[in-house]
Amino acid sequence: MMADSDKIRADIVASIRQFVKREVLPVASELEHADAYPSQIVEGMKQLGLFGANVPPEYGGLGLDYTTFAMVIEELARGWMSIVGPLGTHTVICDIIHRFGTEEQRKRFLPGLASGERRGGLALSEADAGTDVQRLRTTATPQGDGYLINGSKMWITNARYGNTFVLAAKTDTSADPPYAGSSGFVIEKGEGFHVTRDIDKLGYKGVETCELFFDNFYVPRENLIGGQENLGFKHIMTGLESERINVAARGVGLARAAFEDAIQYAQQRHTFGKPICEHQTIQIKLADMATKIEAARLLVYSAAEKKDRGERCDLEAGMAKLFATESAQEVASEALRIHGGAGYSKDFNVERYYRDAPLLIVGGGTNELQRLIIAKGLVAKYPIK
Repeated sequence: MMADSDKIRADIVASIRQFVKREVLPVASELEHADAYPSQIVEGMKQLGLFGANVPPEYGGLGLDYTTFAMVIEELARGWMSIVGPLGTHTVICDIIHRFGTEEQRKRFLPGLASGERRGGLALSEADAGTDVQRLRTTATPQGDGYLINGSKMWITNARYGNTFVLAAKTDTSADPPYAGSSGFVIEKGEGFHVTRDIDKLGYKGVETCELFFDNFYVPRENLIGGQENLGFKHIMTGLESERINVAARGVGLARAAFEDAIQYAQQRHTFGKPICEHQTIQIKLADMATKIEAARLLVYSAAEKKDRGERCDLEAGMAKLFATESAQEVASEALRIHGGAGYSKDFNVERYYRDAPLLIVGGGTNELQRLIIAKGLVAKYPIK
């Protein structure tokens, strides 16, 4: 007999799958090629309560565990990876505020974030500080009862349609090591906050990715996360664990979409008198694709379950992110090859998967960085006896 928690999880995932089938799949290709923001889909996700997926019920959210949330992300990405964008960094900042914010900050920001009234983003990366977050140059200088923010940020999702962000800035420019001088702030748009441009991208169309510029942008001291300076690196790195689980789950969803399209096409397309799925070369491809997807999914669940237990999961999240996103790239490429010349046309969705997959490899911390995190974690896990 299915346990109540398992049934609830299954019902949630089934409802998301139906939402994707009804609201996403019929319009994804048209919106993606037009690079149009999916306003109606985002509103639907808002009505489903997904913007409060990881916000506890006492603050108005669904309070989903990370394993269930990973399953939800997989279903959404299977329909169209871009629609996870408005949700992804939004849930990261919910996690940061819930874990490290003061109770006053939780009460002030989390209910609006949970309802979707507040739309959140993470203002972390800069032109010279993406993977290497120690190189942050944006500063927060004390001014009266708050801080003046000066600097710029790059690759910011939700920059135009969002209104509430977690910002990383230097409060101690002389700190050694440099990351020790970073602080986190919850910020809202206002005077001195500028969205300077939208970045045109290979894939991940339909969701905005922008550059921000801060010119004496004032943030009250009460918005300093946790009320303490110079703890921003810890806050944001812990939050990035949830982002990497999220990105890994996107990889599983995208790979699944590519595989499912490919195996359907392989049964319909005939060469030399039989469906191409009966040719051994195609069979080998399909077997490898499906195996990678299943392995990636289990790695995602392993990381999510550890985070659900309240344990540090940087090693597991790194492994999941690395394997799932590399697998997504490989499966998308193989799906295109199974489609042959048709896969190179815009008549089939496989060309979109092929363009979307590379973002997952470099986003959320490059896979080169994930390998370093994994290696460091393994050395710590297996000390000399």
